[in-house]
Amino acid sequence: MAKTLVALTVWLCIALPAVAAQDNAGTKKPPVRPAWSDLSPPQQKILAPLAAEWDRMDATRRKKWVGIAERYPKMKPAEQQRLQKNMEAWAKLTPEQRKAAREKYQALQKLPPDKRREVTAQWQSYQKSLAARPEFSPSDPPAPPEPQTAEAPAAAPVKPFGDTATAGAAVPAGQ
Repeated sequence: MAKTLVALTVWLCIALPAVAAQDNAGTKKPPVRPAWSDLSPPQQKILAPLAAEWDRMDATRRKKWVGIAERYPKMKPAEQQRLQKNMEAWAKLTPEQRKAAREKYQALQKLPPDKRREVTAQWQSYQKSLAARPEFSPSDPPAPPEPQTAEAPAAAPVKPFGDTATAGAAVPAGQ
């Protein structure tokens, strides 16, 4: 009886994984929804900058973008333009750059509200200084500065540009 029980246990240990592997090999993962073809024509038009990336997005991100597309008609024209511009810029980023942007955003969200306001004010000041300089195109600003942590000093060090024409101008480090 003991030999039979041992033999049955060994057989089950060998046979069950093989059966399970066959079942998994025969089944495909269901497609992630919504598929691009599931979107309405207005949604496809709004989300057009993301069309090439759509098949690689997970369901959570797709739903987020669909929600944005649903709110789009209610946005002011300036907000719509900003959204389209940001979508185009996002679509041009590499996966590594997107990951870094998400991490920076999450780090900023973890800052205390007063530090967050300080970083936001610094960023707005920096954007205004760029807009005043003709060598920068307002349609293509550089990436935002690194969010500051509680241990970091309040003011970021600055470094001058290399050419003499702009030697008096300074840009936050990391730009």
